[in-house]
Amino acid sequence: MTLPALPDLVAFAGHRVHVCRRREAGTLLDWLGRDLRGQVVLDVAGGDGYWAGQARKRGARAVSVDLARGKMLRGSRLRHAPGLVEGDALRLPLRDASVDAVLSVCAIEHFDDGPAALDEMARVLRPGGRLVMSADCLSRRGAWPRLFEAHRRRFHVQRTYTHEELTGLLAERGLGVRGHSYQFRGRAAERVYLSLSAYGGRYGFNAAAPLIPLVALADGAAPNTRGSIVLMRAVKEA
Repeated sequence: MTLPALPDLVAFAGHRVHVCRRREAGTLLDWLGRDLRGQVVLDVAGGDGYWAGQARKRGARAVSVDLARGKMLRGSRLRHAPGLVEGDALRLPLRDASVDAVLSVCAIEHFDDGPAALDEMARVLRPGGRLVMSADCLSRRGAWPRLFEAHRRRFHVQRTYTHEELTGLLAERGLGVRGHSYQFRGRAAERVYLSLSAYGGRYGFNAAAPLIPLVALADGAAPNTRGSIVLMRAVKEA
């Protein structure tokens, strides 16, 4: 049995030992499917490429595009490193209709022009291609304006999105929504999410990882109409 190398252990801790990322990105990948052989999967603003690397483990030809050169350098050391391309999500360095699936994990809320990023995702998708993405919603942010403002400043959040808003934006770009899911749906869960974001420090979300089963259980009992994070899946119409 080969033990994971240090870069893989660090990436695992950063991405999977996390109160929301493991369930969030894991759901998006599961929407794409367990067998991705023969498919080109693009992760937009994928950082070190860890989640694109998980698509590669499922057989995909995976590519991660990001502007953070330091993160990509770390990602290049991963055992299942995807193709790592330095590029802007608002001007993706790929040809039209060149990928089978687009993945984007809580990235659009940080862009200066989210709709322009969606333009690019739609452009590079082939007809019939799939898009899975997540975004900050924070549906009850008005209840705790100080927490939300601290979150916004810390993570450079430009705006938030509901599933209705994203459904409309995607439809304008020829992408038909096939489903959505919220995480941290209840009021208490949203408060926890914003409190961790505002006051948890660098490792707050990681330290709260033991809460994952409780949050998942609470989400299952709450309506799928609001929450902290919204996940979307859509298909580019032929």
